[in-house]
Amino acid sequence: MKKIFSMIALTVVLAACGNNAKEEARIKQEAAAAVRDSLKLDSFNRAEQQKIAVAKEEKIREEKRMLLLSERNEAAAASAANSGGATEATTTKKKGWSQAAKGAAIGAGAGAIGGLLIDKKKGRGAIIGGVVGAGTGYVIGRGQDRKSGRVQPKN
Repeated sequence: MKKIFSMIALTVVLAACGNNAKEEARIKQEAAAAVRDSLKLDSFNRAEQQKIAVAKEEKIREEKRMLLLSERNEAAAASAANSGGATEATTTKKKGWSQAAKGAAIGAGAGAIGGLLIDKKKGRGAIIGGVVGAGTGYVIGRGQDRKSGRVQPKN
């Protein structure tokens, strides 16, 4: 009886350790195909996003050009009206602080406070932190100004 159970156990163990190479190869091929398909889909999505971004940039450029032309026409009309003897006050659009100025002010304040807390020797840390913070804030704000169109980007 022991021999029969040991033979059955040995048969079950050998059957369980069978080689499923074909099934594993099929699974690997399906996974590779899925990765290739997702990469293709991702590249198509990137191309579509790039087309959309280019179209938006073109639209913004066109709007800026139209705004510039309308401002020139208004300025020409105002100068013609002023030279005609009529006294009319032209109002200019107040833009407020630029992002660069805001960034420099905020960075200087934060840097001064941070420097004061870190190095307490006669304000040396506050001065260094304020200068570094102002410079960093200015650089970040200048980049935001370029993106918003307030400052023309370097070419």
